[in-house]
Amino acid sequence: MAEQQAENIVYVGKKPSMSYVLAVITQFTNGQKEVIVKARGRAISKAVDVAEVVRRKFMKDVKIKKIETDTEERELEDGRKVNVSTITIVLTK
Repeated sequence: MAEQQAENIVYVGKKPSMSYVLAVITQFTNGQKEVIVKARGRAISKAVDVAEVVRRKFMKDVKIKKIETDTEERELEDGRKVNVSTITIVLTK
Protein backbone atom coordinates (compact mmCIF):
# COMPACT_ATOMS: atom_id res chain seq x y z
CA MET A 1 0.00 0.00 0.00
CA ALA A 2 1.48 3.28 -1.08
CA GLU A 3 -0.93 5.46 0.86
CA GLN A 4 0.20 6.66 4.26
CA GLN A 5 -1.92 5.63 7.25
CA ALA A 6 -3.58 8.65 8.78
CA GLU A 7 -4.27 8.88 12.48
CA ASN A 8 -8.03 9.01 12.08
CA ILE A 9 -8.48 5.89 9.91
CA VAL A 10 -9.72 2.59 11.38
CA TYR A 11 -9.12 -0.41 9.10
CA VAL A 12 -11.66 -3.17 9.77
CA GLY A 13 -10.45 -6.77 9.43
CA LYS A 14 -10.73 -10.07 11.28
CA LYS A 15 -10.88 -8.90 14.91
CA PRO A 16 -14.22 -8.76 16.78
CA SER A 17 -16.40 -5.75 15.92
CA MET A 18 -16.13 -4.28 19.41
CA SER A 19 -12.36 -3.84 18.96
CA TYR A 20 -13.04 -1.50 16.06
CA VAL A 21 -15.90 0.23 17.89
CA LEU A 22 -13.49 0.96 20.74
CA ALA A 23 -10.89 2.26 18.26
CA VAL A 24 -13.43 4.68 16.72
CA ILE A 25 -14.62 5.89 20.13
CA THR A 26 -11.00 6.37 21.23
CA GLN A 27 -10.31 8.50 18.16
CA PHE A 28 -13.30 10.75 18.91
CA THR A 29 -12.36 11.00 22.62
CA ASN A 30 -8.82 12.03 21.66
CA GLY A 31 -10.22 15.05 19.85
CA GLN A 32 -10.72 13.88 16.27
CA LYS A 33 -13.67 15.58 14.57
CA GLU A 34 -13.78 12.98 11.80
CA VAL A 35 -13.01 9.24 11.82
CA ILE A 36 -12.80 7.12 8.67
CA VAL A 37 -13.79 3.43 8.81
CA LYS A 38 -12.35 1.41 5.90
CA ALA A 39 -12.83 -2.22 4.91
CA ARG A 40 -12.72 -4.49 1.90
CA GLY A 41 -14.14 -7.83 0.90
CA ARG A 42 -15.85 -9.84 3.61
CA ALA A 43 -15.11 -7.21 6.27
CA ILE A 44 -17.48 -4.68 4.64
CA SER A 45 -20.50 -5.85 6.64
CA LYS A 46 -18.46 -5.63 9.84
CA ALA A 47 -17.46 -2.03 8.99
CA VAL A 48 -21.13 -1.12 8.57
CA ASP A 49 -21.88 -2.78 11.93
CA VAL A 50 -19.06 -0.82 13.59
CA ALA A 51 -20.35 2.50 12.26
CA GLU A 52 -23.91 1.74 13.34
CA VAL A 53 -22.96 0.51 16.83
CA VAL A 54 -20.88 3.65 17.43
CA ARG A 55 -23.68 5.87 16.15
CA ARG A 56 -26.65 4.20 17.83
CA LYS A 57 -25.29 2.80 21.10
CA PHE A 58 -22.27 4.79 22.25
CA MET A 59 -22.09 8.24 20.65
CA LYS A 60 -25.49 9.48 19.58
CA ASP A 61 -24.04 12.81 18.34
CA VAL A 62 -21.95 11.06 15.64
CA LYS A 63 -23.31 11.34 12.09
CA ILE A 64 -22.42 9.58 8.86
CA LYS A 65 -20.92 12.23 6.59
CA LYS A 66 -20.16 10.11 3.53
CA ILE A 67 -20.11 6.51 2.31
CA GLU A 68 -18.01 5.52 -0.68
CA THR A 69 -17.85 2.12 -2.39
CA ASP A 70 -15.21 1.09 -4.88
CA THR A 71 -13.53 -1.93 -6.45
CA GLU A 72 -9.81 -2.68 -6.31
CA GLU A 73 -8.06 -5.06 -8.65
CA ARG A 74 -5.71 -7.32 -6.67
CA GLU A 75 -3.18 -9.80 -7.99
CA LEU A 76 -3.05 -13.20 -6.30
CA GLU A 77 0.15 -15.15 -5.66
CA ASP A 78 -0.47 -17.34 -8.71
CA GLY A 79 -0.73 -14.27 -10.95
CA ARG A 80 -4.52 -14.20 -11.35
CA LYS A 81 -6.27 -10.87 -10.92
CA VAL A 82 -9.40 -10.55 -8.81
CA ASN A 83 -11.72 -7.66 -8.04
CA VAL A 84 -12.25 -6.80 -4.37
CA SER A 85 -14.99 -4.44 -3.20
CA THR A 86 -14.11 -1.70 -0.70
CA ILE A 87 -16.08 0.67 1.51
CA THR A 88 -15.12 3.93 3.22
CA ILE A 89 -17.46 5.34 5.88
CA VAL A 90 -16.72 8.87 7.13
CA LEU A 91 -18.10 9.58 10.62
CA THR A 92 -18.22 13.11 12.01
CA LYS A 93 -18.97 14.50 15.45
